[in-house]
Amino acid sequence: MQSKTVVTPLLREQIGDVLRQIRRTQGRTLREVSADAQVSLGYLSEVERGQKEASSELLVAISQALGVPLSLVLREVANRIAAVEFVDVPVAPAALVDGSLSDRITLLS
Repeated sequence: MQSKTVVTPLLREQIGDVLRQIRRTQGRTLREVSADAQVSLGYLSEVERGQKEASSELLVAISQALGVPLSLVLREVANRIAAVEFVDVPVAPAALVDGSLSDRITLLS
């Protein structure tokens, strides 16, 4: 019996899809959002199509221009990727809540 291979979508494509969906839901144009985010129209278009990796600064600017928290964008991206990987995304990873992540980081230092 062969195991099924899961192809995880590219992060930049998922981010672009989520940003585009939010913008379209708001009934806004690329031109409006690019002006508010102070990013070129062409670059925003490439980000939405998953052709360019957006920097963290750019993601903040676009999220603010859309009037949504960056955490909402990233949560939706995480949920989409988790669905493809057939996993549940916890509200707060246990490693962050119980401190075990910081323990692991200390051990690696």
